[in-house]
Amino acid sequence: MMAYSEDHIALAAEYALGTLDADERVQVETMMAVDTEFTAIVHAWEHRLGVLNQMVGSVEPRPIVWENIRAAIGHAEPQTPMVLPEAPPPAAPVVAEQPAAIEPAPVADTSNVIRLASRERRWRNIACFASALAAALIAMLALQVYQPDLLPEGLRPKARTQVVEVKTQAPPAEPSAQYVALLQPNGGAPAFILTVDAVTKNFTVRRVGAAAEPGKSFELWLISDKLPQPRSLGVIGAADFTARPVLASFDANTVDTATYAVTVEQEGGSPDGQPHSAPVFTGKLIETVPAGAPPR
Repeated sequence: MMAYSEDHIALAAEYALGTLDADERVQVETMMAVDTEFTAIVHAWEHRLGVLNQMVGSVEPRPIVWENIRAAIGHAEPQTPMVLPEAPPPAAPVVAEQPAAIEPAPVADTSNVIRLASRERRWRNIACFASALAAALIAMLALQVYQPDLLPEGLRPKARTQVVEVKTQAPPAEPSAQYVALLQPNGGAPAFILTVDAVTKNFTVRRVGAAAEPGKSFELWLISDKLPQPRSLGVIGAADFTARPVLASFDANTVDTATYAVTVEQEGGSPDGQPHSAPVFTGKLIETVPAGAPPR
């Protein structure tokens, strides 16, 4: 059984979640096409994550807020005017009986009492006016909500025009065809897997079983009878995946019918754009996902 790294397992999980971009999905589908054990890992993640949808229940919305506001206005009671206590009448001055020869005592000053009573009347009037104003505002709000036609033209609520922008979802782009080439020696196991997108012409090389010699590099070439000589597609990196867009300079027929070969060159690749050894791995593209096929 082949040992898979944490990156491979994470790639399978993200494929099951649907969070990979188009190029990454092509990589996973290519791996699944040639590796049944990796396919089993992807299916296991799909089974684990698919159960989560069954654990989410529906949630009923809360009562409409506007109905609560309307009920609150309907139960509001008019406010009663605030009544201040009546001030006690001023006490009559007491005059003591004195002998005829003695003058009567002076009368008490009641100016402070008069000023206090006047001040109380002013506050009472203000309180009554505020209560009446509040009651009038409540009545006007109720009329604006329930019977706006009874109000004067200037007090009627203005009609509100709300512009709602409806965005139509663009139709999903039609999936492009995908091509795969197994780069392998004659009769041997695949050393590299080449994946090409028919629309973008981006390609990805996945290292499967090839190991470069010390001080050497693997270089990918495109060989076609429409070209005078092989064209270099660049050095294959040391990572598991190497992706490049260099096929965009070739027409679709050349890309589809060409032979793809890997040679062993000096470290860093051929210095003059010409292969310096015979191809060690070769392969031709085959269509694995036809154009317009629904996503998996």
